[in-house]
Amino acid sequence: MSEQPLLSVKEDSALGSIEIAPEVIEVIAGIAATEVEELYAMRGNFASGVVERLGKKTHSKGVKVELTENGISIDLYVILNFGVSIPKVAQKIQTNIRESLKYMTSLDLDEVNVHVVGINMEGNEISEQD
Repeated sequence: MSEQPLLSVKEDSALGSIEIAPEVIEVIAGIAATEVEELYAMRGNFASGVVERLGKKTHSKGVKVELTENGISIDLYVILNFGVSIPKVAQKIQTNIRESLKYMTSLDLDEVNVHVVGINMEGNEISEQD
């Protein structure tokens, strides 16, 4: 696993420097994305699925952070509920992540890419009342 460098928030502070690990950005983005109601789930990999079955919640599941020359790029892999407007929900997710990261870290994002990898079809059946 390649180790990414830490992100410097402020270098000219008289008290010292502030550095943030990319994993922290992943967790903040994951939590901010799950705050959007129309989101069903985030897509993870096999390892995150095993960890969740053992009882530990992984907040960075489905989030990939890249440090590029242009800035910070975030890719999210999401599953949405059936019947929602995909562009509107994706924009809500992007806005929530940008605002959360700006508030918590003072970092500006270059891009937030939302990849819709599935639609949840369960729970949308019409129930008959007797």
